[in-house]
Amino acid sequence: MAGDSKKLQPIIVKRIKKGGHAHHGGAWKIAYADFVTAMMAFFLLMWLLGSTTEGDRKGIADYFNSPLKVALLGGGSGSGDSSHVIKGGGTDLSRTNGQVKGGDIEAERKTVNLQALKDAAKRAEAARLEGLKQRIETALSNNPRLDPFRSQIRLDITRDGLRIQIVDEKNRPMFDSGSALVKDYMREILREIGKVLAETNNRITLAGHTDATPYSSGERGYSNWELSSDRANASRRELVAGGLSEGQVVQVLGLSSSSLLNRDQPTDPMNRRISIIVMNREAEDRFEREGEVEAGTAPAVEHSLHTAQPASGQASSSHLGAR
Repeated sequence: MAGDSKKLQPIIVKRIKKGGHAHHGGAWKIAYADFVTAMMAFFLLMWLLGSTTEGDRKGIADYFNSPLKVALLGGGSGSGDSSHVIKGGGTDLSRTNGQVKGGDIEAERKTVNLQALKDAAKRAEAARLEGLKQRIETALSNNPRLDPFRSQIRLDITRDGLRIQIVDEKNRPMFDSGSALVKDYMREILREIGKVLAETNNRITLAGHTDATPYSSGERGYSNWELSSDRANASRRELVAGGLSEGQVVQVLGLSSSSLLNRDQPTDPMNRRISIIVMNREAEDRFEREGEVEAGTAPAVEHSLHTAQPASGQASSSHLGAR
């Protein structure tokens, strides 16, 4: 019986069924991902080519044609310099060649605006100096005692500012002969001018000039150099007495006969004069850059204020006074 039961036991066979497409797996997903990545790379390349300037494209081409040469020369600016999709870069649709950076345009605009402001400031300053010139003329005209001396007062605008010159005439000298003692009418002229100049903040320079008639003692003693310096200082004191601020005067020079007004006649009385310069901003900036005027450079500063140039070699450090 036992043997028969073993023979009658059923045999069960288990079979595992596999999917019908099991042989493909997930390979198609990888292929599709590669295709999408390639398309993204293609469109990215097209966008970069569209936004890169002609110069950068040439640089990239040169790199691939001869990379070693480009590397040795330091390379170029690269496509990173272009930050705009407009051909040529920047924001100007009319620009198609070369790089046009927003920073460059902004810097150029600022430069133009700064120059325009400087030009406007120069015009405004020229107008102020012209108004100052007219006020001085009016002040002198309103004083009947000074009317006979108007021909001895010369006002003009130079590149450095307003120039006021008071010159001698044969019968009407500004100072006693060979002296720095101011005549009464000269004192009144200077004080009238000082009163008007007190209304401004411009810096002032003064220079005294003599004719070429030498002292009998020659250059070793008291000479035209000392005399012109003393006369310039005497004039400064009268301007201050008229109201001019002492701080406005930044330079007092004695130039003797080194800068003649009438070169053809060195002893002409008009060569004896006091020159006052009301400096404009450009001249003040130049003066500030040079600092205190040294004895060797003082004549050059003064000569820049006059159209007439002095004879060479006549100025020396001991000839200039400022006190």
